[in-house]
Amino acid sequence: MNELQTILSDSVNGLLAERVTKALVQKAEEGDFPTALWNEVEANGLTRVLVPESQGGAGGTWADAAIVLKAAGEHVAPLPLADALLANWFLVQAGIEVPDGVTTLLDGAFTLEGSKLSGEASGVPYGRNAAHGVAIVKGEVVLVPLEGATIEPGLNVAREPRDRVVLKGAEATAKKTALPENAMKLYGALIRACQMAGALGYLSSQSVAYANERTQFGKPIGKFQAIQQQLAVLSTQAAACGVVTDHACAQVDKRGADAAFEIAIAKIRVDDASSIATSIAHQVHGAIGFTYEHGLHFATRRLWSWRAEFGAGSEWAAMLGRETIAAGADALWPNVTAR
Repeated sequence: MNELQTILSDSVNGLLAERVTKALVQKAEEGDFPTALWNEVEANGLTRVLVPESQGGAGGTWADAAIVLKAAGEHVAPLPLADALLANWFLVQAGIEVPDGVTTLLDGAFTLEGSKLSGEASGVPYGRNAAHGVAIVKGEVVLVPLEGATIEPGLNVAREPRDRVVLKGAEATAKKTALPENAMKLYGALIRACQMAGALGYLSSQSVAYANERTQFGKPIGKFQAIQQQLAVLSTQAAACGVVTDHACAQVDKRGADAAFEIAIAKIRVDDASSIATSIAHQVHGAIGFTYEHGLHFATRRLWSWRAEFGAGSEWAAMLGRETIAAGADALWPNVTAR
């Protein structure tokens, strides 16, 4: 880790480990947005990791952002931290000033006539709590206030706000960028993959801790070979996802949107791992892991929700398959080894 990464890791993990309690997550699932925690997150500059220092940010890279994204997943923070971080990065790419307050991603069908934005997006993360939204319309990054938007509340499986936002002629700021047409989906897949890698790390550490605490037949269940084998599989899945998401972020720093292959692989890998890891974690915890009183489900429900957002792993795999077929057999091996 370099100096900035050490500072980011200490800051985000220290803050979330102390503030994100089981009671806070439960209140958030009941609709009580943790405003005080969000203010601390913003005060620590965690939503502006990818914003240049000249604009009040950390001037970090995607490798730096991965630390924050994974921590948000590991601590199951009930905040749109990842979404705001990406939205702010989009604004930077377009040269639009980054606003204060919650900024979320508007992934939907929009039309831009002059400076007026109309259309709707479903599944908007924390739309009800956001002051601004960021959309990408025909190569333009658009920043729009949400104070006049029609917002229909919704929830995902993890009971995180995923709202329907409708805009009709809302005054917006828009600027052209060199971002690809699928930038929202592409980079959205990256932030979710990083969050999922963090949540998988949580499952691994929690399962190991529980296996060493829970006794059966006079000894911790972690001493039984069958349990040890399953924990090894779980830990391997979590470690692999940590590596693949770090690699994807590093490649984005080097090649931008040309790292679409690495992003797709990361989303595919964490999707596959989430099915395996959540099954093992719940088996290790037994019946208590299925109760609302135990905190395991906070991570597993997020993994089940996030893997479907910004393209499921199967969707990204189908895309890679089509690209491989189109390139032809002779290009397969060179393409694989070039990565």
